[in-house]
Amino acid sequence: MLLSRVYPRPSKFRSSSSTTSAQRFFSNVSRLKVLFFGTDHFSLPSLKIIHKNLINNGRVERVEVVTSFKAAKNPVKQYSRTAGITMHDWTSCRPSTARTFDLGVVVSFGHLIPETFINSFDRGMLNVHASLLPKLRGAAPIVHAIANGEKRTGISIMRIKPKQFDVGEILLQSEVNIGRDTLMPQLHDQLAAIGSDCLINCIEDLESYYQRLTVQNDVEATYAPKIDQRFAEIRWQQASAVSVYDRYRSLYGLRPLLTTFGGEVVKIFKLSFNRDQAAPQVPTCSAGQIEYSKRDKQLLVRCSDGRAVELLQLSIGGKKILTGQDFYNGFLSKVNPSERYFK
Repeated sequence: MLLSRVYPRPSKFRSSSSTTSAQRFFSNVSRLKVLFFGTDHFSLPSLKIIHKNLINNGRVERVEVVTSFKAAKNPVKQYSRTAGITMHDWTSCRPSTARTFDLGVVVSFGHLIPETFINSFDRGMLNVHASLLPKLRGAAPIVHAIANGEKRTGISIMRIKPKQFDVGEILLQSEVNIGRDTLMPQLHDQLAAIGSDCLINCIEDLESYYQRLTVQNDVEATYAPKIDQRFAEIRWQQASAVSVYDRYRSLYGLRPLLTTFGGEVVKIFKLSFNRDQAAPQVPTCSAGQIEYSKRDKQLLVRCSDGRAVELLQLSIGGKKILTGQDFYNGFLSKVNPSERYFK
């Protein structure tokens, strides 16, 4: 759900020389030649809306794409080929190519853009970032927002600075709520769509947005680093039921949660959690303890706060995906109750 758009306040830090330069810059309002950098499904709506603007004779006069030719499933490459958009492979692209464009646009590209590229664009480079910067700078802001239990996040359109990710001035921000049961793919697609709308607004009225840039407050910065295998590992002794559920929601569609049973790796593909269940005043079970209800056919795991999550789909030892009932019949029922734990 789109809540609001936050228009940044004018920057307080301008010298007289920069003002003169800005006046020359803003007096030359013309159509823009755009070089787009992107690789994945989050990038695609932004590329599509730029291309649509070009077709409809909007602010965009020309668009070409820089992407990874090596990526087997690259929707940006596939769309560009179908739409007849000229493409450049990132590994062989040079600043001389960028100098034939006015504006660079980066959306979920995954590479630090060299300063020589950034300086090649007369109108600078814009980035669509999936958080309310300076919160959640980094490669995986959507995952971390959900995993952290955040109730809101958003989109930031920022001007790229050299040598660091996600530190440039903000042109425009748009805020969204995160539902308590929202899964990562839902939020991903919502933010990708909102990001494309914000981006084209900035492109259409670039000069006005540049006049009211907001500098990020580094003191308020938080970070969202790349996701690795350890991020998916559940440590039941430290994890509350809510935190396990939030971690599951954040990784849904990316990778399963990981734990172990009897020395074997267990992958948890689907689970559920009743947020309204009360935590026991005196926990009768230890964290990681596995219970099975034959009446309800529920496979439950107790967490550090005494509350439980229900496992719906899982696998053990790299074998086929099982239901909770399958896991009980094939594995749990054959183990002494004192050993029915995930580690």
